[in-house]
Formats: sequence, structure tokens, C-alpha cells
Amino acid sequence: MSRTAAPTGDIPEQSTGRKPAGVRMVLFALMIAMLLAMLDNMIVGTAMPTIVGELGGLAHLSWVVTAYTLATAASTPIWGKLGDMYGRKGVFLTSIVLFLIGSALSGMAQDMNQLIGFRAVQGLGAGGLMVGVMAIIGDLIPPRERGKYQGMMAGVMAIAMIGGPLVGGTITDHLGWRWSFYINLPLGAIALIMVTAVLHLPKKRSRTRIDYAGAALLTIGITSLVLITTWGGTQYAWLSGQIVGLGVLGVVALIAFLFVERKVSDPVLPLHIFSNGNFSLVTVIGFLVGFVMFGSMTFLPLFQQSVQGASATNSGLLLLPMLLSMMVVSLIAGRVTTQTGRYKIFVTLGGALITAGLALLALMDTGTTRFTSGAYMAVLGAGMGCLMQTTMLIAQNSVEMKDMGVGSSSATLFRTIGGSFGVAILGAIFTNEVQSTMVARLGKAAQKMTTGGAQMDPKGLAKLPAPVKDAYAHAVASGTHHVFLWGAAISVIGFVAAWFLKEVPLRGGPAAKAGAAADADAGAGAPAERAVVVDAV
Repeated sequence: MSRTAAPTGDIPEQSTGRKPAGVRMVLFALMIAMLLAMLDNMIVGTAMPTIVGELGGLAHLSWVVTAYTLATAASTPIWGKLGDMYGRKGVFLTSIVLFLIGSALSGMAQDMNQLIGFRAVQGLGAGGLMVGVMAIIGDLIPPRERGKYQGMMAGVMAIAMIGGPLVGGTITDHLGWRWSFYINLPLGAIALIMVTAVLHLPKKRSRTRIDYAGAALLTIGITSLVLITTWGGTQYAWLSGQIVGLGVLGVVALIAFLFVERKVSDPVLPLHIFSNGNFSLVTVIGFLVGFVMFGSMTFLPLFQQSVQGASATNSGLLLLPMLLSMMVVSLIAGRVTTQTGRYKIFVTLGGALITAGLALLALMDTGTTRFTSGAYMAVLGAGMGCLMQTTMLIAQNSVEMKDMGVGSSSATLFRTIGGSFGVAILGAIFTNEVQSTMVARLGKAAQKMTTGGAQMDPKGLAKLPAPVKDAYAHAVASGTHHVFLWGAAISVIGFVAAWFLKEVPLRGGPAAKAGAAADADAGAGAPAERAVVVDAV
């Protein structure tokens, strides 16, 4: 069968299946790079209480994660365009180098402001890592063959989600929090060497112009809105000039963005894909999945270490009920959806489980046992497992094949933005509640313990007088209660949206395969085969 009929352009020789060993080596190198991006937030989230204890600045806690996710979201469309124009290998290697530079600088940070800035540099590189891996896999492996390598991708996800908190806790307890960033350097060096040596893609140069205006306006709009959610009611009053000015700037930027995207020939985010009802709905749901997941990963370790007395290592292990539940349910949902073509039930069930899990976590207080909190986390994890891969599958199935890359990257972008908004909004709620509870219990002098140079790491807490330690435990418990209560209320939106999804048949089902076989007999099979979507797991 001739590969020239495939509508995806130049396909490297590896994609024909003639060199499966070579493809596996390339995929192994790509999986290491993917592991870098996926591990980072897992490790850093576990180390955050210790980082805050040494560098101070609890009020800026959320920005350590927000700066990273925001930079990732803003850079993802640009990395994708650069790969299309100048070839994926060189652009991908550049993103790895930038990520490693940001990791090294973050490990050397001397205060929270430096750490936030260096995390933004790291996030810029991470945006290229994820989009580069997905684009290269798309170049190397036709969808109909990708199922052979799904195990590798599932394994990387399992290592990141289950091993990340454990590794982060162990590193923090025994080597210091700075090594939670330095650990990226040897992994990144291996990825650089392997990608350079084994990845061979055709060089290309396109005259397509990057939509710089659209990317800049989108970045300004998103940044303005996240700053509002981060600063509003904490550093500035909601009706202050700073917050109102940011609101005006954000609205103007997003309106201008919509205008630009309608006019440019090759927009960074084509608006026509949102005319599909399922795509728009699943984008909202994906946004909420990111909102909930990043928020949970940020504040659950704080509760476990400050209220339940866990070490950084143990807090990583205590997240296992949520992570294992998420992984198992995600794999089951993906396989069942692939076999039956039915997916709406998982989205609806996922929305219900996430809402229930967050409501249960909102019940936690200073007397909650680790077993009880673990059971609550398992419910939340099951909900996220129902949604993580299913939402991406629906997004891909809701756009035409020519828009597959745009649809996938847009879904990823909104999930990342959801994580940024989640950490910012929930962080503001948490900080406000901790400060007000501390003041209520110990007086206004206690407010300095949760702002500026607060030294509230687990080791420091053990040295505090019993009344102060008890007051802080109640303050953190109250803060997490409000965080998860608000999270449950917001997640109801996703549950409601799931009911409006239409069960559109998935491309690549029995009928589609029969049609593809008939086309093949007529000499037109290649395009139909390239249209199969199997990314359900």
C-alpha cells in the first residue's frame, strides 16, 4: 500500500512498521521527555509546604504552580506552530533545553519571587514538551497502529501520578526541596541524548505565519483574569483600581482576540471548532477537570502535613488512594469506550463522582483520620479517571480530521488554563480563610505567620507552642474545607454539562471499518485508514 495517499503529509519510514525496534527506541526517548513534564507538578506539589517554610510567602503559594501552568498554556500554541514551520526535532530539543534551564534556576531560587519567575521559564519549556511529544507520535505512528504502544504511555502516566508524590516527598525529606527541581537535569540529559541520536524526521520549512497577534492577545487576556483571581480580595480590594484595570484589560484583550481570530488566515485557535456542541461542552468539562485536579494536588498535601502530621514522604504516599483510583478507572473507561463506542455514561458518572468526592473532602477537620481522607480521595480519583481520557477522545471525535491537531491542542490548552484558574482561585480562598482563622484564634499578631516570611513547614510546626500549633491546624483545616466546598459547587457545572452531550458514534467503529475495507478494495483505502481514532486509553 502506498503511503503517498495518506493525507497527513510526509510520513517517516518508521511509521510504516518496517522498523518497530527503531520506533520503540524513539518512543522511549519521548516518554522520558513526557515524564519530565508530568512529574514536575506532582513532585513540587508535595514539596511546597517545605519550600514555603524556607522561603516564606504563603500568600504567594499558588503562584509557584500558577506561573508554571500559565506559561505552559500560553506557549503551547506557539511551540506547535514552530514545529510545523521549522521541523519538530529541533523545536522539541529547544523546549527540553529551556525546561532544564528553568529547572536549574528554580533549584537555586533564594526567595519566592525568584522561584515564581524561574517556574515561568520552566513552564515555557514544558509547553513544548507536551505538544512536541504528541505531534511527533502523530508523525511516526498512524492511528490504527498506535494501540501497540499504548502501554508505554499508560506506564508513564502511572509513574508520574503514583511515583511523583512519593519521589517528591523522599527528596524533600532526605535531600532538600531544591533537588525536587535538580532531579529533572539527569532525566533531561538522557532525553536530549536519546532524541538527538534516534529521532529522524524529514526537515521542512513552511511559509505559514505564526498568529503572533492572536497568541499575544490570548496570553494577555488569560494573564489578566488569573491575576484578578489571585489578587482580588487578598492583595487588593475587589473594587480597587488594580483589579478593575486588570478586568478591563482582560475583557478588551479577549474581545480583540476573537476579532483577530476571525480575520487571520491561520489562527492560533480557530473559532469554528466551537460550533460543534459536543466540543464546546467537553471543553468546559475539561477545564473543570484541570481546575479540580491541580487544586487537589496543591492543597491535599498541605492538609496532610499541617493537620494530620504526615511527613513530606508520607503525604505523597497518602495521595495513592486518589491516584490509583484515577489510573484504574481511566484505563477501564478507555477500554470499555474503545470496545463499545459508548462514552456519555463515563462523563456523566465522572461529573457526579467528582462533585461527591469534593463534598466529602470538605467534611475533613482536625479529627479526620487518614483512612477516612483516603476513602474520600478515592471517590474524587474515580471521578477524574472517568473524565481524563474520555474528554480528550470526545474532543477529537467532535472535529473534522483536518482539525484533529487543533482540536487536541485546544482541549489540552483549556485543561491547562483550568488548572491555572483552579490553583489561583482556590489559593485565594485558602489564604483568606487561614489568615482570618488565625486572627480569630490568636489575635491580629498571628496574621504575620501566614504572610511574608511565614515559617510554617512541618519541622517548624513541631517547635511551635501547643496553642499556636493547634490554631494553625484548625486554620488549615478551615481553609481546605472552604477550598473543597467551593470546588464541589463549581464541579456541578461539569455534571450538568455532561447531560447535554450527544452520543455521536466514534470514528473507527465497526461501521467505519467496514467502509474502510470497501474503500480499500476500490483502491481508496489509505485516507479512510488514516481517519481512525483509537486514543481512548
